[in-house]
Amino acid sequence: MNSGTGDHTGGPAEGDTFDAGAGGLLRQPKAVWATAGASVVAFMGIGLVDPILPSIAKGLDASAGQVSLLFTSYFLITAIAMLVTGFVSSRIGGRRTLLLGLALVVVFAGLSGTSGSVGELVGFRAGWGLGNALFVSTALAVIVGAAAGGSAAAILLYESALGLGMACGPLLGALLGDASWRYPFFGTAVLMAIGFLCITAFLKEQPKPARKTGLLDPIKALGHGGLASAAASAFFYNYTFFTVLAFTPFVLNMSPYKSGAVFFAWGLLLAVFSVLVAPRLQARFGSLKVLGGSLVLLAADVLVLGYGSHTTAVVCTILSGAFIGVNNTVYTELALGVSDAPRPVASAGYNFVRWFAAAAAPYFAPKIEEWTDIHIPFVVAAVTAVLGAVVVLVRRKSLTHEAEELETRHATEDSVAAFAN
Repeated sequence: MNSGTGDHTGGPAEGDTFDAGAGGLLRQPKAVWATAGASVVAFMGIGLVDPILPSIAKGLDASAGQVSLLFTSYFLITAIAMLVTGFVSSRIGGRRTLLLGLALVVVFAGLSGTSGSVGELVGFRAGWGLGNALFVSTALAVIVGAAAGGSAAAILLYESALGLGMACGPLLGALLGDASWRYPFFGTAVLMAIGFLCITAFLKEQPKPARKTGLLDPIKALGHGGLASAAASAFFYNYTFFTVLAFTPFVLNMSPYKSGAVFFAWGLLLAVFSVLVAPRLQARFGSLKVLGGSLVLLAADVLVLGYGSHTTAVVCTILSGAFIGVNNTVYTELALGVSDAPRPVASAGYNFVRWFAAAAAPYFAPKIEEWTDIHIPFVVAAVTAVLGAVVVLVRRKSLTHEAEELETRHATEDSVAAFAN
């Protein structure tokens, strides 16, 4: 991985004790656990509205296309805000940036629950997206900088938080949303307020970098062929990902409880495959082969989801979590290690590109259904997954160096673990 990271996160918080040589995923300083715990809640906010989308549409007398804008506004602002996160955190520090992001989420999640129209809710979700961008991008840098066991353990911990949040979000949305679609938003505001207190208590102020990040630094970082390739592939992949996440609930047309259960199982598979399965597959087959194969399998799964029976659609929705989990881990490692840019800058540039697809899919999928039929949005999603694999194939030389480094690192870690045992 890139050794010249330029992270502004520093090491473990003062006073934390841990065995730096153990490198175990669970042996982390309190600052890392506080950040990871708040990250779980932040990622819960993404899937929170999934099981209650039909309820929101009914409660606010809105169409599926209008309600899907909850995702579009959220991720559009998130994408644009990626250009600002490094600029802000390099000036006020990682801890203050995390707290600013959490504060914005608390405010706008609470306001979302008071919305009187779908327009208000879409606007509040946009503000939520700004807070989430400030928090999530900085949280990854903090965890990577402070975690025991190096960047590999840090990324797995971050992906664990993502998977757990993705799993628990729909479950919380279903449990609270069964009484009212407004309650999940209030619940998220309370949980993020708790996260704010945890960060305040356990995360010490992080040292600022010697060089401040400019607003255009993430764009400049995309001039690196490897990072640009990873971002382009992730753009197509994220269109598929968020077609499943934002459009499938309308296709399944289930009660909040049943929809929440489906996406809870989906999130569990995402977490297990991102943390436990992906590293083993990478060690055995190599990162690029794993990524390409997983994207093709995701395309096949989404295609069957679109044309199968209701039971088949449920099964394929849950199964897609496995492929998404593998992809998330490999993409994150590639984005952080393929270029010489500092990790926060590389992550911002990468996320700036891929989150545009997350904004586009929830908007275009219902539109495509209106123009054609209910099957075609999934055909488009399958095509974009294949395009992501094609980018990996065509640009493999730009990504090969990083893939080889990952394989070497995993092999070294396995050898160290075997020796330790």
